[in-house]
Amino acid sequence: MSGSLSDALAAAPLPPGIDATTVFRSLFVASPDGILLVDAQGAILLASPSAERLLGYESGALNGLHIEALVPDSIRPRHAEFRERYGHAPRARPMGTQMELVAKRKDGTEVMVEIALSPLQSHGLPYVMASVRGIGEYPRVRQALQRARCSEHLAQLGKLAVDSRDPQEILGQAPAIAAEALELRTAMLYLLDPGRTLLRLAGGVGLGADEVLGASTAWRADSPEGLVLTGSQALMVEDLRHEHRFPVEQALRLGRLSLLSVPVSDRGKVVGALTVWSGLDRRFGDAELRFMESVANLLGTCLQRAQTEEALSHSQRLEAVGQLTGGIAHDFNNLLTVIQGNLQVLADLPAVTDDALAPQLVAAATRASRRGADLTGKLLAFSRRQVLQPTAVDVEALLRSLADMLRRTLDQRIRIHVDVAANCPDVLADASQLESAVLNIAINARDAMPDGGDLVFAAALMTTLTPELREQLELNPTAEGPGYVRIAISDTGTGMPEAVKERAFEPFFTTKQAGRGTGLGLSTVYGFARQSQGTVLIDSETGRGTVLSIVLPQPPVEALEARADLPAASDIAPGTRVLLVEDDAEVRLVARRFLKDLGCGVTACASGEEAVAWLQELRERDEPLPACVLSDVALGAGMRGTELARQVRDTWPEIRLLLTSGFSADLLQGSSDWSWPLLPKPYNRAELAEALARVLRD
Repeated sequence: MSGSLSDALAAAPLPPGIDATTVFRSLFVASPDGILLVDAQGAILLASPSAERLLGYESGALNGLHIEALVPDSIRPRHAEFRERYGHAPRARPMGTQMELVAKRKDGTEVMVEIALSPLQSHGLPYVMASVRGIGEYPRVRQALQRARCSEHLAQLGKLAVDSRDPQEILGQAPAIAAEALELRTAMLYLLDPGRTLLRLAGGVGLGADEVLGASTAWRADSPEGLVLTGSQALMVEDLRHEHRFPVEQALRLGRLSLLSVPVSDRGKVVGALTVWSGLDRRFGDAELRFMESVANLLGTCLQRAQTEEALSHSQRLEAVGQLTGGIAHDFNNLLTVIQGNLQVLADLPAVTDDALAPQLVAAATRASRRGADLTGKLLAFSRRQVLQPTAVDVEALLRSLADMLRRTLDQRIRIHVDVAANCPDVLADASQLESAVLNIAINARDAMPDGGDLVFAAALMTTLTPELREQLELNPTAEGPGYVRIAISDTGTGMPEAVKERAFEPFFTTKQAGRGTGLGLSTVYGFARQSQGTVLIDSETGRGTVLSIVLPQPPVEALEARADLPAASDIAPGTRVLLVEDDAEVRLVARRFLKDLGCGVTACASGEEAVAWLQELRERDEPLPACVLSDVALGAGMRGTELARQVRDTWPEIRLLLTSGFSADLLQGSSDWSWPLLPKPYNRAELAEALARVLRD
């Protein structure tokens, strides 16, 4: 070594009485740029305080380190080659002014810098002085870096939104991504519950002790989130120490001095707020606002997609359950037909009527089988596999009749009101099924008001349909479609939490105690409304009651003109001949016995083909034809009952037709083209007599 730094400093010309070493050491310490003194081997001999602060090292910690420790791993090989070439021909050289240059900090992060190299060989020193400046401190550069950083993090959130199927993951990550992009410690995402009364902390970073993820609190207008929800616009507070619209003590205690909060919207409705906090005052500006609004818009899109996917999944689950229950109900109805029929025959036997105990046992078994039939009826209503008889129904008359009945049967503490609009039209529906649906809802309302309350039946024409409702009704967005009537049944009871509301239409789901409900009430209503080309809507909040609305179409003009009461059943003439076609042997025996008890002459066939052959044989022998063909719809693997009916209608038009079925899944195929009456299984002797008498008289 040909000299020392002290010698070089001492040789500098300064006024008398001023110590050069002291001056230059002071300059070294006070320089705003970082200064590193590096020897020929790349070891750092001295580092100024500015360099230590810029690179994240404690005082004196850089001394003795190799310069390579400050070079990012990705460019270290190239840096070694450059340093070797520079050592052979050192010269003053600025770096980083025409290209991006980064230095590695102690914690592994990188900082953009400019570096000026100054060799000291001309001063007799084998060192190089590196002046390091963090260009992120320049306002314009800092803004450009922030824009790039925000764009990168917004792209990261967008990728997460595309890749993730779990909306909760997106909601949880969004605050962290926003905080990282804006180089902040604290960010929170609050979302309203469906009832819009509670705010849930759906995601957050840098939280205080009282800020718990997943916790819900009643939202208040005198809070940052409350102001955002109330005004539906962003809120920026430059200095919380001068804020008077909401309490700030807790925020100041946590070291928060400014905030920026933006609304999160779903389908045009504000559903939450995304908020970031800073420990500096006047921290936020237009750039931060634009970034936060972009994040909030992306979150709103994710929420909308999640709700759409959940609605589709829910619909698919209901459809799958409907297909299963429809098949079960069909088979079960055949069994119940046999059970009920044999019980009815058994009840008429002298051995039973003369016994003291037997009639009670038969009656108990009959009641149980009827409950089973009611259960399968509800399953079929839910699965939309019942054959309805839609007519024009006077809504006001139906509601007032039900209200009068319920006033006599319900708790007197329940006040019943009917509010039907003056211009409310009829609806196209099966009258008995509509009455059953409204009654089901009313019974649920009664159970939700154990201490009494108000039960209101209302109906009115719907003048407009929202896009969501049109989608539920499967209407073309541009088509006018039929008019719709909303029949609303509201109560002031306990209401439904969101988890219950989501499952309200699922069969067998119930919140009632064991033995107090089957869980098929609302699922029956749902199935009836959907099969009637309508839908059901729920509006409910815990503690604030429930409104269940059945939306049904208006009837066409021809249905209004044809509205009439069904004819009453009449006696069947003795000796009336009936051709019975039923593939189930036990059901065939029961039906045959019923017909004989009604005084009919019966010929029974196990298939459609057998029935056609017998009818042809009668024609060839010129013998009288039967007055009626009573046929099941599903006749095993052969000819279906509907095919048999068409052939009989075309070949022997004088023969009346009556179909019966347990409502199998394929029953609905082509049912709109039927011109024949249908008797549902299970049926008893009286129901068969009424249906047969009606067919023979028409």
